[in-house]
Amino acid sequence: MPELPEVEALAAFLRERTAGRVVAGVEVGAVSVLKTYDPPPTALQGLLVTGVQRRGKWLDLDVDGLHLVVHLSRAGWLRWSDALPKAPLRPGGKNPVALRVRLAAEDDEDPDSPPGFDLTEAGTRKRLAVHVVRDVAQVPGIASLGPDPLDDSFDLDAFRALLAGSRQQVKGLLREQSTLAGVGNAYSDEVLHVAKLSPFAPAGKLPEEDVRRLFQALRTTLTDAVAAASGKPAGELKDAERARMRVHGRTGQQCPVCGDVVREVSFADRSMQYCATCQTGGKPLADRRLSRLLR
Repeated sequence: MPELPEVEALAAFLRERTAGRVVAGVEVGAVSVLKTYDPPPTALQGLLVTGVQRRGKWLDLDVDGLHLVVHLSRAGWLRWSDALPKAPLRPGGKNPVALRVRLAAEDDEDPDSPPGFDLTEAGTRKRLAVHVVRDVAQVPGIASLGPDPLDDSFDLDAFRALLAGSRQQVKGLLREQSTLAGVGNAYSDEVLHVAKLSPFAPAGKLPEEDVRRLFQALRTTLTDAVAAASGKPAGELKDAERARMRVHGRTGQQCPVCGDVVREVSFADRSMQYCATCQTGGKPLADRRLSRLLR
């Protein structure tokens, strides 16, 4: 699932290519992707794209006052084309394209194959979400977002207040979008590894030294990742993200800091990775899914 750094890069990528251009048409390949129906996607036709920004892990295209808001979820992605196929998008079947946005061709472009982008989704669990709204606050997932960790107003005091009194484990708190916007499973693993903290540490009971170290790890990890993703084409962002990871998705490999093996804890629908030497005093965490099987 793309998180804050990748969505920030996608927003910049789209902004560069779509701002100031007219939407020629929106074609729906999978009706299930639409989470709103009024206004319909066709209402965007003929309107000017005036801006693109990231909101947490959401993409928000401002189209002359209407907003095309997208959450790529776990298996969704954005695929840009300088010349989209001439044939209209056909709904259904095995086509992974859920939504297509065509831009009006400019003087040096083929009017039959204008530029634009597809929203695609792999797999059978369809979670890609598209909203067309007049106000982004109408999207529940955006209305409930917590503070953005890279916002200038989000300082150590704000972070300390966010942790205070929490009964959550710190891993869960970092990836809770209503608490902190934009961080998911991957970057919470990375931040905790940099901060040298156990993912199971109680967020509300962290010593002041750990709070400071965690805040610094959060800011530097995300800032560095945004910088690394900046300017990359949309098609390269996934591979670039995987290549940057220190522990996430690297079960069984060596920790780049201490050389210990990267370990995993599995849950029903996800897993997390960590280094016992760097984060838990050398003590492996119980893999709860495996523990249940061994009872």
